[in-house]
Amino acid sequence: MPIAEIHLVITNKVGLYARPARLLVQTAAQFQSQIRLQRGEQAANAKSIVGVLKLGAIRGETIIVRAEGEDAEEAVKTLSDLVNRKFNEEE
Repeated sequence: MPIAEIHLVITNKVGLYARPARLLVQTAAQFQSQIRLQRGEQAANAKSIVGVLKLGAIRGETIIVRAEGEDAEEAVKTLSDLVNRKFNEEE
């Protein structure tokens, strides 16, 4: 089964809280692949809002996005684009 992984730096103002976390979960849910996020020793299902919020990733921290499944490459690219666009927040 295909696997894709990328390291991303959170650059939006609030980190993975509230709206950005919701956007990430909604985006991850569009894919069949299993998608995990990791921050340090903590890991979470990217399709779980509670899991993503518990990661507590703040601005400047690095997260690892890892997807496993037929659409893993597309999932990682799409989530990477979302993070790199700062979750569409105005700065």
